[in-house]
Amino acid sequence: MLDKELASAADARLGQEDRAIVLPGLALGRSRDRVDDALLVNGLREPGFDLFRIEAVGFGGFGDEQGAAIGGEFAGRMGLPSISPMAERIMLERDVALLEATGGKLLVDQISSAQALETLARAKGKGLRINASVSINHLSFNELDIGDYRTFAKLNPPLRGEDDRQALIEALASGLIDIVVSSHSPAPAEDKRLPFDEAAPGAVGLETLLPALLSLYHEQRIALVDLIRAVTLAPAELLGLRGGRIAPGAPADLVLCDIDAPLIVDAARLLSKSKNSPFDGRRLQGQVLMTVVDGRVAHRAEG
Repeated sequence: MLDKELASAADARLGQEDRAIVLPGLALGRSRDRVDDALLVNGLREPGFDLFRIEAVGFGGFGDEQGAAIGGEFAGRMGLPSISPMAERIMLERDVALLEATGGKLLVDQISSAQALETLARAKGKGLRINASVSINHLSFNELDIGDYRTFAKLNPPLRGEDDRQALIEALASGLIDIVVSSHSPAPAEDKRLPFDEAAPGAVGLETLLPALLSLYHEQRIALVDLIRAVTLAPAELLGLRGGRIAPGAPADLVLCDIDAPLIVDAARLLSKSKNSPFDGRRLQGQVLMTVVDGRVAHRAEG
């Protein structure tokens, strides 16, 4: 799904009547080509806000509940049920074809593979109205971080190899990927303390998003201004919101941060009721000192 920070803003602009399920053989819209596969389409049809959010069904794609890892040597060695590494690219190729046919606007949410990045680059090269987001988890971890069946590292989409992670970082640095999301997906402990293939996917991510993102700055991989844009102005512009910027008339949504302050993530001390963080125990830099929402202090660091 679209990351919750984006989805809540999008849902506020929509009524339930704007949602549509397009079943096999039904037309996507007036004067549109017919669709031969099942799609869940959230059509945002307000003037100036014509983003299509498409979740693919089939091919063992992004939301396949039967797959716990990406197919390959690691999944085979660990004995984990897997998803084809080609699934994401196959579904994105189809979605891009639908985008060309409809002239809409598509968000590729939480792209995770180098193969899919090739499809994304071709689509952007054609001038199609397409944007992409990536999860901070997929910028920070690879499949080896699953380790000894660590369910906090079971995500959707699953973690991939190091080559894919490096390709995602390069795509963010070049601007091919527009947005970074927290992929904040809380899960109760009882849903995570299960065998890996039975555990719920997902991880909490709001509190670790900024320090994890800053790792790419401290490693001199991506300029600080580009990283901040990816979590502020870029998603705001995509959704046509006034936020995400410091400007007259914009909401006073601000974060005061010491970008060099060291910290060790302790999942037990997270404010979220759920503690399923893959960053537990990781050393990061960047501490939020104060958060201001619409001019009001919403959070102030202790001490």
